[in-house]
Amino acid sequence: MHLMVFTLCVTLSAAAAWAGEDISKVNGSIQAEAGRPYGSLETVNGAIRIADAARAGAASTVNGSIDLGRSAQAERLETVNGAIRIARDAQVAKGVETVNGGVFVDRGGTVGGDVETVNGAIGLVGTRVGGGVRTVNGDVTIGVGSHVRGGILIERSSSWFQAMPRRRTRVVIGPDAVVEGPLVFRREVDLHVHRSARIGPVSGAEAMLYDSDTAPRN
Repeated sequence: MHLMVFTLCVTLSAAAAWAGEDISKVNGSIQAEAGRPYGSLETVNGAIRIADAARAGAASTVNGSIDLGRSAQAERLETVNGAIRIARDAQVAKGVETVNGGVFVDRGGTVGGDVETVNGAIGLVGTRVGGGVRTVNGDVTIGVGSHVRGGILIERSSSWFQAMPRRRTRVVIGPDAVVEGPLVFRREVDLHVHRSARIGPVSGAEAMLYDSDTAPRN
């Protein structure tokens, strides 16, 4: 019931955002001005910046980063080659996805769906995620006070160089963080879990507990 209410609230709060103008480009960045409503924002070669308190529908690019400003809202965020940064108290009604780039969500941020990367780190601070956290080649930090309802999945790489030696993926579950779903690791990871955190069942790794403010280095 709590998950249904959580998802509904995020969806309704962003619903009014998608009545503004659509912006579509092939080459060039998109700047959504502070406090204004927008529809979908799409470009191929360029960054997308959604300023503080702006509201937008889906934002997508191929070659470029996406920045969602403080207290801004969007339906979903997607890029192929670029990082995604979500500022404090911003909301994404659905998912956040990048292929080559990291994802960072600052304190008070909300993502209604999954947070996904292929080659890039994921970092959450005081963040609520209604779906799961998924990556292939990237460290994961579920930082202090974050709450992930859908678990964590780290996939095995299917690329031709997967047999080459590489450092182990680092996964940190910080102080007072909660991961409700299963933690599934299909490649070798170092899993650090703070004693105050709560997590679901773990497969493919052994949790190493810590008490300090930050996890020990490997």
